[in-house]
Order: sequence, then C-alpha cells, then structure tokens
Amino acid sequence: MNPNTLHPGAADFDFFIGDWNVAHKRLNERLQGCLEWSHFSGSSHTQKILGGAGNIDDNVLHFPADTYHAVTLRTFSAETGLWSIWWLDGRHPDQIGCPMRGQFIDGVGVFFADEVLNGQAIRVRFLWTLPSLDQPRWEQAFSIDGGETWETNWVMDFTKK
Repeated sequence: MNPNTLHPGAADFDFFIGDWNVAHKRLNERLQGCLEWSHFSGSSHTQKILGGAGNIDDNVLHFPADTYHAVTLRTFSAETGLWSIWWLDGRHPDQIGCPMRGQFIDGVGVFFADEVLNGQAIRVRFLWTLPSLDQPRWEQAFSIDGGETWETNWVMDFTKK
C-alpha cells in the first residue's frame, strides 16, 4: 500500500479530477504596472497518478495569437505534507520550471517558488480556491519585494464539463 494515500493531504486535489472548460484572464505585461488583460478559453483533463499521491493535467490554451498544450504535474509528500507542482509548456518541451511548493490550509491551496523574470528575482505564488462547488479557481501572482506585495497576473476559472 502506498503510504502517501493514507495521509489526508494526498486528497487535497481530488476536487480537480475530471474534465474542465477553462476561462483564462492573463495580464498582458507582468510587473510593468499594466492594467490590460487578455481573455481566452481552454480545456483541461486531470487524472490521479502514483496511486493517488499525485495528479497530472493535460491542458489546451487558446491564446489570442496561438493555441498550445501544457501539462501540470503535482506530487504529494506524506513526509513533509507538501505538494510540489511543475509546469511543462508544450512550446518549450525541454524546459520544466522549478517546482512550486505548498499545501492547503482551511480549503485554500497556497504554493510558492523563487524564480527569475527578465533578470529580476521574483517570488511566485499560486492560489487554489473553490468559490463554488465544481468551479475551482487558480491564480498566479508575482512579487518583487519578497512577498510584501503581489501582482496577480493570471486567473483561471474552471467549469466542470
């Protein structure tokens, strides 16, 4: 038996298993004081892996200028109680980003990573919330001051197919 499936945190993303329509809202420029957003659609299919200690989703994003595919890989560590999340962009299939790490507390998933954007060190935050049943929301935000302030730059609203 897989010890990860015995830890209650391994079920944190169970709400996200299945097929989804996605409404994207993405800030046109990041960390530039931009207030203009692009809106586009997409789809996602999420399934459990690793005996329930992880999941993977296959995404189609219909950007205004192009359509591309991407994958999210999530794994849960029963030892730390933390999730690790990786993003693989189909336009750059040989580059997988550093993992976001975090957990769900009181129904909200909060995940962080330190990255570099245009030569500048940034803190990245993912938030997972459930505004209503079968309609999860994911948000990405960047901080240039170590997390004192955040600029939300991407929101994905999911609707169950």
